[in-house]
Amino acid sequence: MSLATDTPVSTRSRSGSTSTSGCSYETATVVVSQSRNDSMYKIPPLDDLTADERTPLLVGGDRVMRGRGWTYSLLLKEAWVLVRYALPVACTMLLEYSFLATPVVAIGHLSTEMLAGAALGETTAGVTGFSILQGFVSALDSVLPQAWTSDNPSHVGLWAQRMSVMVAFLTIPIINIWMNAECMFLYLRQDPTVAQYAALYLKYLTITLPSYSFNRIIRRYFQAQGLMGVPSFITAIVTPINIAITYALVWGPECVRLGFIGAPIASSISMTFMSCLYIAYGIFFVPRTAWHPISSRAFTDMPKIFRLGLSGVGQTAAEWWSWEFISLAASQLGPTTLASQSVLVVSASSAYMVHAGLGLASAVRIGNLLGAGDAYGALIASKAALVLALIQSLILASVFMSMHSQLAYFFNSDQGVAKLVSGVVPLLAIYQVVDGIAGTASGILRACGKISTSASANFVGYYILGIPLGVFLAFMHRLGLFGLWIGLTTALFFVVAILYAAIVRLDWDVEVREAKERVETRPSNVEYA
Repeated sequence: MSLATDTPVSTRSRSGSTSTSGCSYETATVVVSQSRNDSMYKIPPLDDLTADERTPLLVGGDRVMRGRGWTYSLLLKEAWVLVRYALPVACTMLLEYSFLATPVVAIGHLSTEMLAGAALGETTAGVTGFSILQGFVSALDSVLPQAWTSDNPSHVGLWAQRMSVMVAFLTIPIINIWMNAECMFLYLRQDPTVAQYAALYLKYLTITLPSYSFNRIIRRYFQAQGLMGVPSFITAIVTPINIAITYALVWGPECVRLGFIGAPIASSISMTFMSCLYIAYGIFFVPRTAWHPISSRAFTDMPKIFRLGLSGVGQTAAEWWSWEFISLAASQLGPTTLASQSVLVVSASSAYMVHAGLGLASAVRIGNLLGAGDAYGALIASKAALVLALIQSLILASVFMSMHSQLAYFFNSDQGVAKLVSGVVPLLAIYQVVDGIAGTASGILRACGKISTSASANFVGYYILGIPLGVFLAFMHRLGLFGLWIGLTTALFFVVAILYAAIVRLDWDVEVREAKERVETRPSNVEYA
């Protein structure tokens, strides 16, 4: 689904440097370093396990056991770590969501044609550009957290540089598509005026691509080190500045007013400013432990980064694009249905930010533990993450159900829209439960480098099962929007079943070895009882 307050984590510090954002590097380093010296995390030898203790807790693995008195204590400990990781990530994503809404709101008061052009431009940018870049960058969840807790933490910087090189090449065809978009829109029989505005919007939005990609990569760079609050801090600074710049360039004094093109230019300025803040923060407030000197090694292992990135695109874009297909199908059912779908999409997207926060937190935490060689700690963290995902999803589902008759009125006063939305909200609530579990399960598999599993599940779930079923029910059985949402929910149930089955089959000792191989490091010193 498309389109991230610092959390102190008490551990051994890699440096004594302190940031001015209210969070120190000491308190933001990774909890996993404590796990190496904590007796609760020591992995017992096989001889100490009874027959009952050999029973897997969640997955396979020789050292996985149950029945220990401190298992629930570990689960609570990991759950608390994940909550502290997830909160700033969710805040960052919610703040960034305003970057999408601000241009549309500003342009919406200029003219209907301009609003339609901006909306078409944003949708095209998401499908042909941002979803691809975001998917590639998400592959870093399979290498950066593991590298940080390995014997060679500087590989965090090395892999970030490699992804930067890959993304730089990817932006070339994206820019070419955006610069020649008007012909594509006209070929798809869009209104000529709307097509002209959409193409103009995309041309100026191309300036955003380098900074957008850089911000995604450097955010992963900080988060892999446990510095979850850095992106939140920087995004909180840039968000009001973006709103002010957008207003000035679209509606401001005549000396600075640019009208329609002011919105994409404002986005580009804000993204570039955000990149500058990230660089400044990294230079002045964070030690260079994770940094790798720029060298020709940044151009090595391109096939590996491409394979990981391609799987990331399959995972991210498959779901992202499916929403565009569903919205396109809803548009064929009339303006009331399309307006209702817009309300549901915005509501689901807002909730998704919370799910994605826990998913990314799980990827980072489990990746850190795998990089440290702590197989049992990774197991406990995965179990805690899934339990948290279920609790979080049930809470969000309850919120939607409690306001099912009022939800539409937050966006629209039309009674027809409100009635249609109210009828679909029960499905939206069910969707939240499975969406939350799916997001966290995907994060767990990303930490294990199993991105292709999520990509395959999403492709089959949405494009082979969910979307065809939804369209069939909507048009052939005349269930309309309700039928489309049955398709979406069915797709996610399938995805969750596949992802959970994949997690159950994981052998965490094997995952530790594979994590070492992915980041090209020797195993960390893991203390066994």
